[in-house]
Amino acid sequence: MLRSLAVLALLSLTSLAQVSAAEPPRLAVFDLEMIDTSLQDPTRGLRADDRDRLQRTSDQLRKELGESGKFQIVDISAVNVAAHQSNLQACGGCDVKLAQQLDADLGITGVVQKISNLILNIRLYLRDVHSGRLIAVVNADMRGDTDESWSRTMRYLIHERLLAPNYGAPQARQ
Repeated sequence: MLRSLAVLALLSLTSLAQVSAAEPPRLAVFDLEMIDTSLQDPTRGLRADDRDRLQRTSDQLRKELGESGKFQIVDISAVNVAAHQSNLQACGGCDVKLAQQLDADLGITGVVQKISNLILNIRLYLRDVHSGRLIAVVNADMRGDTDESWSRTMRYLIHERLLAPNYGAPQARQ
C-alpha cells in the first residue's frame, strides 16, 4: 500500500513538472521607430517629445504584454544599441537575428508613422524568431499627437488585437 502511494505521488509530481515546464513563449519587444513625414526638413530628426513618447509607448507594450501572462518578456538591453542603429523595418531580417541572440521565440517591432500632428498610425509586426515568418501585423490610426492618444492607441492594439482571442497568442513553449 505504501509503495503504491509513493508511485502515485511520484506520478503526480511528474505530471506537475510537465505542466509547469510549459511556459509562455519568450518575446523580444524592440523599441518603436518613427517615420515622420510631417517635417518640412526631414534631416532635422525627431523632436524630444516624440523620442519620449516612443520610449514610453515601447515600455507600455512590454509591460502590458508581460502582465498578460501569455509571454515572457526578454531583456533587450544586450542588443538595444544594435537595434537602434538599424532600421528594423527595412534591414532584411536583422530584427530576427537580434531576437535569436536573446534566445527569444518571438519578436515584435513597430513603427509610428506621423503624417501630421493630427494624423498618426502605429503598426506592430510579430515574427516567429525560429522561422522568420511574420505571424501578425496590427495597426491603428490615431488622431492627435498627445501622450493620451499614443497610450490609448497602444492599449487598443495590445488588448483588442494582439491579445484578442481571434488572433490567438502563440502556444506555450515546451
